[in-house]
Formats: sequence, structure tokens, C-alpha cells
Amino acid sequence: MDLPPELAAKWRCLVGRLEELDSLLVAFSGGVDSSLLLAVARRVLGDRVQAGMCLGPFTPSWEAERARALARSLGVKLHEMDACELDDSDIVRNDPQRCYFCKRLRLGRLMELAQELGIAAVAEGSQADDAQDFRPGERAVKELGLISPLAEAGLGKAEVRTLSRALGLPTADLPAAACLASRVPWGTALTPEALERIGRAEAGLRKLLPGNLRVRDHLPVARLELSPADLARALGEPLRGQIVEAVKAAGYDYVALDLEGYRMGGGQKTPQ
Repeated sequence: MDLPPELAAKWRCLVGRLEELDSLLVAFSGGVDSSLLLAVARRVLGDRVQAGMCLGPFTPSWEAERARALARSLGVKLHEMDACELDDSDIVRNDPQRCYFCKRLRLGRLMELAQELGIAAVAEGSQADDAQDFRPGERAVKELGLISPLAEAGLGKAEVRTLSRALGLPTADLPAAACLASRVPWGTALTPEALERIGRAEAGLRKLLPGNLRVRDHLPVARLELSPADLARALGEPLRGQIVEAVKAAGYDYVALDLEGYRMGGGQKTPQ
């Protein structure tokens, strides 16, 4: 690949780190970061890399389908498991440490899978820019001893996207993703009904709007965060009526448009 010198150096660091491994299980979601990690690991390790994906009420159906399709295109064996997040009271409580408890559960299951399969290491897709955000789940990564090859190579999000384009990955320009639980305000206990409601509403909206969006759950109100470019269009007909119909069909009585538009963590205030 024809890369700028700094990025080429980080690429060599990433490849070198993966070459050190006998075998690898990648914690895979089908998002931008884990897709790049899996694709590079496949190039380096061949059949010695496999992928593990946790499903269940937190995982949107469209993300699961995208992940399956990408794993097939890469020729990587994908293992799927239900993490049963709603069986864990620490996760259901939905406080600001929810991501830590959830990641500890999910990654712990993947580590058990790796042991059953005789795989030497488990890697996850954190990249260098993640250290700048509020990410309690990173504590679980360190406690469990997973490796984070993208972050170790110093690759930030923009560089991950650049490398993804260079490799021809369909995920290169995907918008940011997060689990469905992130749509529920902290302090509101998580329920299967709420997660299903959010998933149905977002699935309907994604057929109408191409940009990044979130349905923030304030039952009976759905607060919609849309990409700023979609805000004005969403107020015009027939799209406005279609949006209202799709969201109400999911179980909400009222549909509110957040004029700030989509922003990371818009449903859950970051602790100061």
C-alpha cells in the first residue's frame, strides 16, 4: 500500500505485533475498528485467526448481519454467542459503569471460548483515540489481559479509516456505533421491552435516513438525534410523517426531534 511515512510505520507496527501471535480470536462487532483488526489479522495469520461476536438484546440486528457478511467475505470463521447481559444485575442497573460490567462479561465469555478452541490470544479493537473518551469498558480489557493491537500501534480513528479504505473494506466510512443500551438514560433500569422498542424504531428510521441517528428512550417519548444534515429534511413532508409513523409503530406515543442533532453520548451525560 502507498501510505504516508508515519502511517506506514504504524502499519508495520500493527503487522509486526500480529506476527508475534501463534493464533488469535478477535472480539468482532462488524464496526470500523474491529473490522480492520480482523482483516489485517487474516492477512497476517491466515486460518490461525477466528472471530467471536456477542449477540443478544444489546446488539442491533443490522450490525449483526453486517458483521456476518464481512466475516464471510474475509473467509474467517465467526463464532456467535448470547452474552445474556440482562441476567447481570450490575448491567441492568445501568449506572455510569455499565460499560465496564458489560465488557467484562462479554470479553470474559470470549476468553473462555478461546480457551475451548485452543487459541493463544484474544484481541479487541480499541484504537488510540479511545483514550480521550469516557470509556469505563477499557478497565475490563486491562483486567482480563486482552491485547489491543490498533491502540498499541498508535492508530487513531482517522488512520483506521484510511487503512480500511486502502484494504477495500466496506466499513471504512461507517458512522460511529454503540449498543442499544446506550440509548437509555443512566439510572433507568434496562429491560428487554425497552431495548426491543429502540431497536424497532431505529430499524424503521434507517430505511428512511442515511445518516447517523439515535432513538433516545424516554417512554412514552422518543427523542430523535439525527445527523445535522438530515434535520431540515426530516421536518418536510412526506418524510416527517414517515418518521412519526415508524417511531410510533415501535411503541412510542410521542416523537421529539432533538435540535442539537446526533452527538456521542447524547443519551447519557458523561460524569465529570
